[in-house]
Amino acid sequence: MMNGAKAIAKKYNEVSLILRIVVGLVIGAVLALAVPDAGWVGELGSLFVGALKGIAPVLVFVIVASALAQGSSKLDRRFGTVIWLYMLTTFLAAAIASITSFMFPVSVVLADAAQSDVVPQGLGEVLSTLLTNFVANPVSSLMSGNYIGILFWACMFGLAMKNIGSDTTKKFLADTADAVSQVVRWIINLAPFGIMGLVYTNVAGNGLAIFTQYGKLLALLVGTMLFMAFIVSPFIMFIYLRCNPYPLVFRCLKESGLTAFFTRSSAANIPVNMALCEKLGLDKDMYSVSIPLGATINMDGAAITITIMTLAAANTLGIQVSLPAAIVLSAMSALGACGASGVAGGSLLLIPMACSLFGISNDVAMQMVGVGFIIGVVQDSVETALNSAGDVEFAATAEYHQWLKQGKPLPEFLSGKKN
Repeated sequence: MMNGAKAIAKKYNEVSLILRIVVGLVIGAVLALAVPDAGWVGELGSLFVGALKGIAPVLVFVIVASALAQGSSKLDRRFGTVIWLYMLTTFLAAAIASITSFMFPVSVVLADAAQSDVVPQGLGEVLSTLLTNFVANPVSSLMSGNYIGILFWACMFGLAMKNIGSDTTKKFLADTADAVSQVVRWIINLAPFGIMGLVYTNVAGNGLAIFTQYGKLLALLVGTMLFMAFIVSPFIMFIYLRCNPYPLVFRCLKESGLTAFFTRSSAANIPVNMALCEKLGLDKDMYSVSIPLGATINMDGAAITITIMTLAAANTLGIQVSLPAAIVLSAMSALGACGASGVAGGSLLLIPMACSLFGISNDVAMQMVGVGFIIGVVQDSVETALNSAGDVEFAATAEYHQWLKQGKPLPEFLSGKKN
């Protein structure tokens, strides 16, 4: 019996993870259509997302603290480049969303108003929340998945340990980081079962109804996100790498975006992204900080959602939006999007803040939020895939750009060869 289980496990591990995920995806869709009442299948998805969300804060804390404690972390120009790329693309995403909204104006039939008590009312409140998150209680940050707070306290703890800790203590911290990383690898290895459950839940619960209502709005949202993913981001990467960026783009979308599409959480996808960075040969000291940070501030998809939904509300009410107002909206959406991480559908909750720029009432804005939740099963999935794949793309771009400056060759897969 034991030998049989070991043989099955060995065979399972021999198949590539991507192929296993595709098989799980197909099985989940088929089961949803054949037996839509088998709730236990959907539970597999909940367990998978729960496991990723549970381990991700611990992973970030111990890896960052360990890297800084060893004294090997050098947050040099690469880190500045990563931050710049994250913020630049988030603003560009909002600006492009404004342009596509002017080119293809959309009006919507408003749904029932949702609850408004959890919505930030202004940009000041969003920025205040971001700053407050830095100094939040470290234990509560770990429990709630507040990655700004986790990064801040991990840096403080790591730097203190670097100056005070003995070699034995630092070794223990490094071993702990390796152990947590191993647990993450075990969880990711079970991704096919999790994806099967998530697909089952989506198909069984929503079907294709969301495509019939609000189809034009959904097409504009997804189309703008795809334009960002396949045209704008690769162009920026090309400027830095001076080579065909698409092998890196497709690899990130395949190994990061696919999982993020179904988990619908950038935070839950942090362990997946860190594993991908390791495969890409990136500096662990670098990506252990930049990937969790990217899950918080690299919000291309969220900026697109906030901008398009706000302009759709303006179009619905017949409000004429000027170009300067659209630019201000783009900047507000880019900044606001940074506060939307960690919550499924978090970008939707910032729509009232952006709507206030045009004097749109909170009641109408909340009805737009309601529309957003109706189409969210597709919109939020594509948004998260764009955000999460971008985290790795720009971390890798910054690293490889530094390699080029040092005369170091780029990985073989970027030159079109098999890695």
